[in-house]
Amino acid sequence: MFDDRIWPTAAPQQRRTRPRLRILVADDETSIRGLMSLVLARSGYEVDAAEDGAIAWAALQAEPYDLLITDHNMPNVTGVELVKNLRSARMALPVVMVTGTMPSHELAQNPSLQIAATLEKPFAIADLLDTVENVLRATESPRVAA
Repeated sequence: MFDDRIWPTAAPQQRRTRPRLRILVADDETSIRGLMSLVLARSGYEVDAAEDGAIAWAALQAEPYDLLITDHNMPNVTGVELVKNLRSARMALPVVMVTGTMPSHELAQNPSLQIAATLEKPFAIADLLDTVENVLRATESPRVAA
């Protein structure tokens, strides 16, 4: 169905030896949210998606996740507001901020957000996968520990 040269997937051996990590993708743009979700699912992650920050916040309160990928510019609750809610609730979840409007240096000026990485739109699929792997490796979720 998909050409793996375009849609890279995790090696089959990796899928068998590690538990599926859960990622929440929050983006109000249907096509971007769908593409990120598809690519991450094809790479062996369990993915849930939210169309805005309010829906993402409800999901974060209801389910455990290993990573949050959130757009900054969303209706109802922005990505920054979502992360502020997360930190106020003392959730140590790693966050990748996706933005086409907020330069990454502005996020760096607010260290209390504890953003693990940023992706500026437009980004390549390989950049998304590399960023996710690097953040998850750096945070070493307890579900992955030996």
